[in-house]
Amino acid sequence: MKILIAPTSLSQNLGITALDPLRERGAELVANPYGRPMTADELIPALRGVDGVIAGLDTFSAEVFAAAPQLAVVARYGVGYDRIDLQAARSAGVRVTNTPGANGHSVAELAVGLMFAVARQIPQTSTAVAAGEWPRFQGIELAGRRLGVLGLGAIGAATARMAQGIGMEVLGFDPGLSAEQIGQLGVTAAELEEIFAHSDVLSLHIPLNEHTRHIISAERINAMPQGAIVINTARGGLIDEQAAAQALDAGHLHGIGLDAYETEPPTDSLLVGHPRVVATPHSGAHSEESVQRTAAAAVKNLLTVLDGGQPLNPVD
Repeated sequence: MKILIAPTSLSQNLGITALDPLRERGAELVANPYGRPMTADELIPALRGVDGVIAGLDTFSAEVFAAAPQLAVVARYGVGYDRIDLQAARSAGVRVTNTPGANGHSVAELAVGLMFAVARQIPQTSTAVAAGEWPRFQGIELAGRRLGVLGLGAIGAATARMAQGIGMEVLGFDPGLSAEQIGQLGVTAAELEEIFAHSDVLSLHIPLNEHTRHIISAERINAMPQGAIVINTARGGLIDEQAAAQALDAGHLHGIGLDAYETEPPTDSLLVGHPRVVATPHSGAHSEESVQRTAAAAVKNLLTVLDGGQPLNPVD
């Protein structure tokens, strides 16, 4: 059995206990050598003789599946699968799975951390003090403000709970849930445009697809209250980065917290380096606890498929 371990947080640490079930089977573990998500061109040679992949944010195109006849399963280490051509996977007979909920608490903590960091400009003030300055940045309090959450899966729901704990009122939108189900989370159900119109802070927890790309558009940003904050720990393509940069420059947005970008690494982003943006390197799931939980869930899915069973979390 030959398994490619592609997520950067795992490929640099193949000794973690979550991978023990693979070692116990005598599997040959092959690490991603690039220190970043692998492109389709890089995956094609790497998949020679590989039976299964624990995948990060790597690009699995139709060409990749066509070049890997032995491949049986791509087990996503995480939730999103927008970089996997599911139709091509089905045609090739490759099962695709994910790990919903495994990294939920970790990503939610980062989302809330970014809210505080942006509201009080914590990184900017730290940098200024380290440079010998003694500035007086005026931030805003989160308590008493309204948080809008787009997507109330495991991560969005956890973010809502944490925000309630610091005194925020929470509005939520999720087309997969009824108003009653949203209410059971202690969240007020709202239509999409209501979320934009009434949220002082907006946190994104939705997948990237043809319907959600640039859902944070110039029009919707302008509909938000003056001085609003946008937090994105989901997928970069959800935000029109040019429109967001213009809103920051115009003073309409107080700030933005980003853990995901249209291009990663974000070498040419208009937002990275902006004085009112706090940027992290798509690291929401990179806590010790989350890495173990998510890896264990991905390994279980992978081995279940290789043993001929039905995985707990199929997305194909």
